Amino acid sequence: MSYEFTLTHRVEFSETDMAGIVHFANFFRMMENTEHAFFRALGFSIHAQEGVKAVGWPRVSATCEYLRPLRFEEVVDVQLIITEIRPRSIRYVFRFWKKDTLTRVEVARGGMTTVCASVDKATGQIAAVPIPELIRAKLAEAPAELLPPSVGLKSSPSPAKFSAARELKKETTPRKRRPSK
Repeated sequence: MSYEFTLTHRVEFSETDMAGIVHFANFFRMMENTEHAFFRALGFSIHAQEGVKAVGWPRVSATCEYLRPLRFEEVVDVQLIITEIRPRSIRYVFRFWKKDTLTRVEVARGGMTTVCASVDKATGQIAAVPIPELIRAKLAEAPAELLPPSVGLKSSPSPAKFSAARELKKETTPRKRRPSK
């Protein structure tokens, strides 16, 4: 059972901005490419046919935090870690590592939640479905010690946390003054 996979990638010129730094959107492409390579390594495709239905993995959440610049022609290891497996979804953390002289340096950290879904060819309707047992049998959640410190194994913000965050934003957001009459 697998919970971790690493794909090595050399930054191409087309992935950079005018400063020679990887454009932020390309980190999402690297995460997706790593997920696809992970599925292939397990003997599957990210898009498969099951009878009359196509099965795929649409994203319902994707994030990335940029810690250091990544530049043209640098080599980065994109590490995929499974943090949670639910009946119909998988949550990943991605860590981007570049070799800086003799040490590895984390340059970015991302997350993605995907849902196993099928598309009915006749109607075009998409619906979440249980993860096929053939795939599920090859997956495992990573041990907690492998996760970065800011990632909880099965943590998702509670409504109370969202409410508290909204209140904090209200308190810290400057308000525009209305012109006096």
